[in-house]
Amino acid sequence: MSKFAVVATYEITPDQIAVLLPLLRAHRDRCLRDEPGTLRFDILRPQAQLMLYEVYENEAALGRHRSGASLAQFMEEAAHVKRSLTFISCALVD
Repeated sequence: MSKFAVVATYEITPDQIAVLLPLLRAHRDRCLRDEPGTLRFDILRPQAQLMLYEVYENEAALGRHRSGASLAQFMEEAAHVKRSLTFISCALVD
């Protein structure tokens, strides 16, 4: 089975980065600790953006992440943060 990656970009105002970043860090830590198959979860910071690079053992692990408690918690905690999100899911090429 092929590993899957997600590249996500949050377009966000600079003042909201300080609000969203600790929530993303907590989400990352929970995912790496509690979600089997989550292999990597990096947070990147270009200007006026936050980017995520996540790698999952397989498509099933990505599905568990998307329906998991940590993502639900993050979405609830970050509901007040103004942001837009684009993401791409893809298979990793060996």
